[in-house]
Amino acid sequence: MFLTVLAAACSSGPAPTTYDLSAPTSRIRGASGVQVLVNEPAAIQTLATQQILVKDASGSISFLGEGQWADNLPRLIQTRLINTFENSSQIRGVSRPSSGAVGDVQLISELRSFEITTPSNEAVVEMSVKIVSDQTGRIARGRIFQARVPAAAIDAVNAARALDEALSVVMLDVVRWVSGGPLPRREEPGDVSSQAPSKEQAPT
Repeated sequence: MFLTVLAAACSSGPAPTTYDLSAPTSRIRGASGVQVLVNEPAAIQTLATQQILVKDASGSISFLGEGQWADNLPRLIQTRLINTFENSSQIRGVSRPSSGAVGDVQLISELRSFEITTPSNEAVVEMSVKIVSDQTGRIARGRIFQARVPAAAIDAVNAARALDEALSVVMLDVVRWVSGGPLPRREEPGDVSSQAPSKEQAPT
């Protein structure tokens, strides 16, 4: 359930209400021995803000001035995706690349949509995600995730609620996808798998 933080009023009028995003919890099996580094999603300028976006059928974008997100949106989504892995997966460890942790894979993503669309009055969240070997830089797998949730009204509280629900669907789908398939593993020095096989000598 998403959180609402009431901002204090200022002299120029009431400040916008601040909305957080939630990190869902589920039971997702697989990939128990892997360390995952979750990057901050790339995003165009209109999405890389705290504004709550509305897009009409012509593609014109407006903002719901009475509300805002609790942080810059890509950074907030990065945090909640990490939290979702922690809440739901059996992955050994998950963190930001800036943490200094050594990972097996990195999740590289792009936030493509995070808005209320009109006149359909739907929350639309779309992300492209790639699994990249942290050791070789090679892309192991890639996929686009999307969710749509009806918004009860085009105002800040209903928009935030619908977008939070749509993002929760996307994040759980990402965790299932990462956990459910083969993942590159970092080969440590001395691992048998990382050593070249010895050549047998020809019989004399």
